[in-house]
Amino acid sequence: MAEIASQAEKQSHRKVLIGTVVSNKMQKTIVVEVTRKKAHPMYGRVISIRKKFYAHDEKNETHPGDVVRIEESRPLSKLKRWTLKEIVRKTALVPEVDIDAGTGVAAKG
Repeated sequence: MAEIASQAEKQSHRKVLIGTVVSNKMQKTIVVEVTRKKAHPMYGRVISIRKKFYAHDEKNETHPGDVVRIEESRPLSKLKRWTLKEIVRKTALVPEVDIDAGTGVAAKG
């Protein structure tokens, strides 16, 4: 009985969203685009509403195209109010990085 009560207490009431990573060019920050479908108030046609959220990625482990789950958090910066909770699906296209063995500089090409 105590285990059931403790599990109910652990559930947070923070919002959780699922979206696609658009950019990871900042350090420890990703931009996640969340798309939701909604009926138009007057015409009734289903339209897509897209919104971008800035989320904290502590380990810089996501790449553009990944589907991620983000969770609401306290304000971390001017725009960042979300944290990365988990990576739902990795993208098949991972950016390639060529490093010359002798110089340690990334090759362009």
